[in-house]
Amino acid sequence: MSDTVKCLVWDLDHTLWQGILLEDGDVTLTGEMRSVVAELDSRGILQSVASRNDHDNAWAKLEALGMAEYFVHPQIGWGRKSDSVKAIADSLNFALHTIAFIDDTPTERAEVAFHHPEVRCYEAERALTLPSLPEFSPAVVTVDARRRREMYQAGFQREAARTDHDGPDEEFLKSLGLELRIHRAGDEEISRVEELTLRTSQMNATGVHYSDADLRALLADPRHEVLVTTLTDRFGPHGAVGVMLIEKHRDVWNLKLLATSCRVVSFGTGAVILRWLTDQAAARACTWWPTSARPTATA
Repeated sequence: MSDTVKCLVWDLDHTLWQGILLEDGDVTLTGEMRSVVAELDSRGILQSVASRNDHDNAWAKLEALGMAEYFVHPQIGWGRKSDSVKAIADSLNFALHTIAFIDDTPTERAEVAFHHPEVRCYEAERALTLPSLPEFSPAVVTVDARRRREMYQAGFQREAARTDHDGPDEEFLKSLGLELRIHRAGDEEISRVEELTLRTSQMNATGVHYSDADLRALLADPRHEVLVTTLTDRFGPHGAVGVMLIEKHRDVWNLKLLATSCRVVSFGTGAVILRWLTDQAAARACTWWPTSARPTATA
């Protein structure tokens, strides 16, 4: 299986750390293991925990070791590891074939593999080699990938606040302090832009996809604008959530691509982007047309 792993789920005892927390009273974490966790995090690979342990005790130890911040939606308790892995995948909205699981106990790995054969399972002895494996080595690490964990953690906090909010949804949105920024794409952002055009078919107004090479070529073309939309709020950044490709003629702007992330549909970003585009075109005495509706005179 060649797909890149999106989330690695760690066992704790004799896997992430050395020792059994409930039996030994204390455990050790090697510098090499810290480096593995930090390296995978820097590549945009999320990490979580599925451990048979007392939750409060184990989480306090992760915090004391300075490692708790690396793990999203941890599952620490006495249930089956397969259930924990499924809960993590569901919370992240990841397909099981993008999840990996590492554990020192063969029976735990077998139990996960039996219930979820798509999940890739690894022996604890292989932990230090994970960054060298192709499935843990994305071809490109985008700007957003480097802060993917932060964005997911902010997303969990945002959703919890939405659930706790007592009042209309519009009132909650106003409380977020949303800030939408539209700017020209730079070299660093192009790979993320390509990712958006490939992953957001349902939210792609034209249905057209552009490769990294195509987009980079258009950056240098004065007749085209490649624009990126980013969104932040009081919980943190959403990252790049939209991309526009505009071909500019004397009297008409041709909107060749408009794609937005499904994560921000409820914020109305698509409508805001279109209003902004209309205002920008009008300020330059131009009209704008989507590719499918442009007049033949400008084709």
